[in-house]
Amino acid sequence: MQMTAKPDSDRFQSGADKYAAYRETPKGRWRCDLAFVNLQDLLVLPQGGRSLRGLDLGCGTGATAKPLARLGIHMMLLDSSSAMLDIAKRAAREAGGKIAVKHSDAAQVANLFPAGSFDVVLCHNILEYVDDPSSVLRAAAKVQSDSTGILSILARNWAGEVFKVGVKAGDLGAADCNLAMLWGLASLFCGRVRVFTLESLQVMTQGASLAGAAERGVRVISDYLPPQVSRREEYERIFELERKLGSRPEFAAVACYIQVIARHFWASSSKETGP
Repeated sequence: MQMTAKPDSDRFQSGADKYAAYRETPKGRWRCDLAFVNLQDLLVLPQGGRSLRGLDLGCGTGATAKPLARLGIHMMLLDSSSAMLDIAKRAAREAGGKIAVKHSDAAQVANLFPAGSFDVVLCHNILEYVDDPSSVLRAAAKVQSDSTGILSILARNWAGEVFKVGVKAGDLGAADCNLAMLWGLASLFCGRVRVFTLESLQVMTQGASLAGAAERGVRVISDYLPPQVSRREEYERIFELERKLGSRPEFAAVACYIQVIARHFWASSSKETGP
């Protein structure tokens, strides 16, 4: 998690432990687990000796990379917050050599790695915080493999932000205000954050020479369940319902997060036309 203007921003330094605790809550786990299974649906693991290489931009505590490492993917974790990376290093040790960490700003990724270095690139909950999301996405696309590489974007949904403050917080004024601006408030990291529409993410992916292979909503209903529904005891049941809702555009439209999984234009075209 990072802002390019302030690579080691105080809010990501002081909020690292709080963020790590959040990732262990049902809400944090749903966000991570749903994004992972959506990605896994399109992930083709190679047969034979070659291993895939993955990059997690704005990796935070490294929780997102762990399930990919368990699939045998060698993950590189990149973040500008040293406090986040200190926690991510624990994940790296647990992964037995499948995870490495690097302290740097996401905007520099194209200067850090050769073009086409990674089969899987994650941009999960980073575009909300960087100064120039389109530039970061274009840089991420450059280091994505040309042939079979996939890039996963997870970003706050504008409609979900309106629903969150209107339905959950009951703040009608804030909901009305959010209708007119693409900004939300970060509860874990104080301050405002960008929010996105599916259309705005599609424009950005096209600008990065990417074509969407899948679009999903993440956390459609779980944030609004009544207190009598135990999030922990009913975790799997809610998870399966979220999977169904997130794959249907009419429900995904109001999810808390939008996930777009994309390939390069030419790779996507070759898959559609065949040999």
